[in-house]
Amino acid sequence: MTPAARDEHAALMDESYRWQRHVYDLTRKYYLFGRDRMIGDLRLDGGGSVLEIGCGTGRNLAMVRRRWPRASLFGLDISAEMLKSAQTRLGADASLALGDAAAFDPRHLFGRERFDRVILSYCTSMIPEWEQAVANACRMIQPGGSLHIVDFGAMDGLPGFARRSLLAWLARFHVAPRRSLAGHALMVGGPCGLSGDARDAMGGYYQYVVLTRIG
Repeated sequence: MTPAARDEHAALMDESYRWQRHVYDLTRKYYLFGRDRMIGDLRLDGGGSVLEIGCGTGRNLAMVRRRWPRASLFGLDISAEMLKSAQTRLGADASLALGDAAAFDPRHLFGRERFDRVILSYCTSMIPEWEQAVANACRMIQPGGSLHIVDFGAMDGLPGFARRSLLAWLARFHVAPRRSLAGHALMVGGPCGLSGDARDAMGGYYQYVVLTRIG
């Protein structure tokens, strides 16, 4: 993506969420399933670093703070409007930065190159260069760390009318489920020493990918 295209996408996200951010969490809890499952799977009793790419309003990082209070929190989003909500919610409990998931330097933004956990929650379906975003995330995993992705699935198990209606409704919010997400994550994770599995849930409504770096 060119710098101009990146700026255009950031402006689109800001325009979309300038007012939505105030009701985002209230409305999304009814259809962004699997997020709390992902947070529970982070296994950070002893602490560790968590980077959320596409952190939005900070809802997930706040849940991580509550579930794993010893974790150090980091968040990135391309929307300055969403980061306003995240900053209000998290305050000094998290280090937040404005950036493009497909092209950012974690050392420059956060002072570190790798993290114990990296999470992407319902954001790959909104990132134009989502393949690059996943590849970048794979490179940021510490030895012994893991990558967690939850997002909309292909929904092949849903009735035809329901599937078509849901996909059309999501498209109004610039959301497009990535049918090849799991396969791509496994492919780009391999050279980074990551392996794991992907699972569909709720008739393919959402997909959940967990990759771990052993060494």
